Amino acid sequence: MSLATAQLPTDIEELRAFAAALQSELYAKTLHIEKLKAHLATLKRARFGQSSEKLDHQIDLLELVIGDLEEAEAEHEAAQEAKAPAGKSAKAPRTGNRKPLPPHLPREVVVHAGACACPACGSERLRKIGDDEREVLEYVPSHFKVIVHQRPKLSCRHCETITQPPMPSLPIERGRPGAGLIAHVAIAKFCDHLPLHRQSEIYAREGVELERSTLADWMGRVAWLLGPLAERVGDYVRAGPAIHADDTPVPVQDPGRGRARKGRLWVVVRDERPWGSSNPTAAYYRYSPDRKGEHAQKLLAQAQGFLHADAYAGFDKLYEPDLATGEPRLLAVACWSHARRELFDEHASTKSPIPRQALEKMADIFAVERQINGLSAEERLRVRQETVAPMVADLKAFLEASLMRISRKSDLAKAIRYSLVRWEALSRFLSDGRLEMTNNAAERAIRPLTLGRRNWTFLGSDAGGERAAVFYTLIQTCKLNGMNPEAYLADVVARIGDHPINRIDELLPWSWRTDGHVGG
Repeated sequence: MSLATAQLPTDIEELRAFAAALQSELYAKTLHIEKLKAHLATLKRARFGQSSEKLDHQIDLLELVIGDLEEAEAEHEAAQEAKAPAGKSAKAPRTGNRKPLPPHLPREVVVHAGACACPACGSERLRKIGDDEREVLEYVPSHFKVIVHQRPKLSCRHCETITQPPMPSLPIERGRPGAGLIAHVAIAKFCDHLPLHRQSEIYAREGVELERSTLADWMGRVAWLLGPLAERVGDYVRAGPAIHADDTPVPVQDPGRGRARKGRLWVVVRDERPWGSSNPTAAYYRYSPDRKGEHAQKLLAQAQGFLHADAYAGFDKLYEPDLATGEPRLLAVACWSHARRELFDEHASTKSPIPRQALEKMADIFAVERQINGLSAEERLRVRQETVAPMVADLKAFLEASLMRISRKSDLAKAIRYSLVRWEALSRFLSDGRLEMTNNAAERAIRPLTLGRRNWTFLGSDAGGERAAVFYTLIQTCKLNGMNPEAYLADVVARIGDHPINRIDELLPWSWRTDGHVGG
């Protein structure tokens, strides 16, 4: 565990030792980043001397690792600055000459009206003594522009008090990116799966130099801002009466071992549209460094009701009776798509008539389910009890009879037993109209991540996986509700820094109105 997230000691001497250890940790991380940058520079120089796909791949890997470390550093800085006393910064101002924003970009001047009267004495005899200008680089779809915030300085002729309208709050203090640009970079990375170093190259073609380290700083700080909002989505999802869960492996770079290892991204989905509910649809993502059952159990520790999931053993403890009530908090709802897949693979390889007949019987059940999709839970239950239940019973009898006629060690027998040993969980949808036959809702939510892996190859670290989960939660929830995730993020990023934490539900995706404002 990083010292940055550890609990602060109360003893003075222990606090001093903690501060020294934290300073050492930060120095080690900075040294590691600089070492990787030096190695990256060496590889880039070597690339000019020879054309090698392997060398290009190594460069891409280092770009991703360094970007991930820089995001983590920015996220930590944002958290520390938030803890600093009002008016003081937890970090010394950055030194060095900042490059001026490109002069060829169009300028949009926003003039902030000055005070009508002196705030010190009330006199209306104010004279203008100058303007302060602050340039903010913004992005609108298809082009960049520069917004110039012009704030007049007014001096009172009566008491010489100088007054000036305040600078609007920016997403990143002392930074120059507008909310629209931040949203665009986030969508490009986490929705369109375009790594930061490639985005930097794209922006350079438009005459705007944005280093990967700069983009990483933005993403780290914004991930920290949006974290509480993503957790509120998670609370809402896990409060649903019937939820879906799944996970997928993601390669995570491990520089110490010289190769990538497997982390996991989990998703929990609440989708009540199939039974006619008007409750919002949402997806909550969480990262873990491995697939141990404890991660699944912690993720769903507060959930109650029904869980649509695959046969992963890590979920089994969630189905055990609660010590206080003697009843399980979650009842398993198995996925018919998985059961069908086992039989389909066997039929594809052997062309046996038994799996073909079983697949035909399953197809008839799925056909009825498609017809009742979107009806009320009561109507779905009625149709299932009258029509689907006899079809399910007939399929079970067919599978049991077939199992008696074939070798128990055959692949077909294994495919049939996959369904029969889970028959109670497979049949649970017959007892409640709110349940689904499949776990396809979770599999659909996982699919964008599996497609993205082809572009970004791997995550740079475990912390990078946690940041990715924040962005995936908000972006995919927007898409599930038919919203433009970039427009949503641009609006929320612009205001979340000033928004009261006790009213954070107003910023949830389904509370965002199409006129570009949030709130109920």
